This record gives sequence, structure tokens and C-alpha cells, in this order.
Amino acid sequence: MNPATNLFLIGPMGAGKTTLGKRLAEHFHLRFIDLDDEIEKRCGVPVSTVFEIEGEAGFRQRERKCLEEASALDGIVLATGGGSVLLPENRDRLRARGFVLYLPTSVDQQLHRLARDRKRPLLQAPDRRERLSTMATLRGPLYESTADHRLEADSNHVQRVFECALVQLAAHWRQSEPTS
Repeated sequence: MNPATNLFLIGPMGAGKTTLGKRLAEHFHLRFIDLDDEIEKRCGVPVSTVFEIEGEAGFRQRERKCLEEASALDGIVLATGGGSVLLPENRDRLRARGFVLYLPTSVDQQLHRLARDRKRPLLQAPDRRERLSTMATLRGPLYESTADHRLEADSNHVQRVFECALVQLAAHWRQSEPTS
């Protein structure tokens, strides 16, 4: 049982927010929204094109607006972009409008999962490890301070991560219930 009307997934790129989000949405009978997909639908072009034309600042403003509108809905699982936590107003909205689940992942896991990815603009760097490490240093504390719960799953197997998430969420929500 999910005590919040919305479940928001945060974490770095390659953490599995979209994959896990779809499964959680199905399990909880909620609508699934991927924030980057939403931005692409509205713009009519890939995120990489938005970055190319408007830069990261322009993309973050589009992301802010989409997050503001999506998080105002009821009954959703929202997979945010890795940088969604950079703006303070986004962190505030996420905390105020739903239950925030942080999916941590190591830089090594990210490098493995994103090895063939050529679409993500922030990965287009001569040294991917350095870029991901820098982002982890900056964003890690923001994920931690925004999240209601940090998912502890040491598996790369989607079904095991999903089952682990269900167990941890149920335990967390039981602890959060008011006692009579």
C-alpha cells in the first residue's frame, strides 16, 4: 500500500528509474510518466536537440515546467531526469507532492549500463568516468536530502530490484504509520 498519491523516482542517469518506475506503476495501478519523454513530446525533438539549441539552462527550465505540471497530478509514478534535483523549486515540489524514492548507483554501474548510450548530452565528454564522478559529487547530497527513502538494492537484475523496492517501501510505510 502506497500512502502517498504519487511516487517520484530520483537518482543519476542509468540508475534504472524508468525501468523500475514502469513496474511500480503497474504494481500500484498508477500512471507512469518519464519526465524526459514528456519534455520530448512537448518539444517535438529529442532532449539532445533541446540541449544543442537552448543549452543546459534552457533544458532545465523546460524540465522545471514539466516537473511542476506532472507532480501536480494525482496517482502517478514519475521517473525524473538525473538533474531534476538541481533546482531548489524542483526538490521542494517533489518533497511536497509525493513520496520520493532515491535509486543510488555507482559510477562503475553507470558506465556499464550507459556504455552504448550516445543520446544523453551530458555523457558526451572525453572522459565519461570523470563527468559521472563530478555529477555524483554535486548531485548525491541533493538526492539524499530530497528523498523520503533510499533504495538499497545490490542487484542489477530488474526483477530483484523491483522486489527489493516493494519490500523496502512496505517496511518504510509501516514504520511511518501513526500508532493508535
